[in-house]
Amino acid sequence: MGPSLEAAFEQAALALTAVLTDPSVVESQTAVDVECEALDPEILLTDWLNALVYEMATRNMVFGHFRVRIDGLRLRGRAWGETVDVGRHEPAVEIKGATMTALKAIEDRPGHWIAQCVVDV
Repeated sequence: MGPSLEAAFEQAALALTAVLTDPSVVESQTAVDVECEALDPEILLTDWLNALVYEMATRNMVFGHFRVRIDGLRLRGRAWGETVDVGRHEPAVEIKGATMTALKAIEDRPGHWIAQCVVDV
């Protein structure tokens, strides 16, 4: 949830990290840029989260801080994180991807946005 769609997407990404580890232990050592475009905000959310899952898997990283800009249905995001340190991060699971289950990216009342979905682990 957040005061804007961008903030809600940032919080969804933080929740994604929380499935793996405590986000507060992740250091912002490296920035990774992510761009997505979709036909609607809900699919944009899954594309954003799946892009983060891909970046985490291919770079052996975990992210703890996010910035998102959305222009229409185009997202430009940046994730900051570090290489996974098993001893310090104690990863709980490996996330396979964001799903369409319980998918929502809406403004349920003025200034209150919700971005959610279930992730497959």
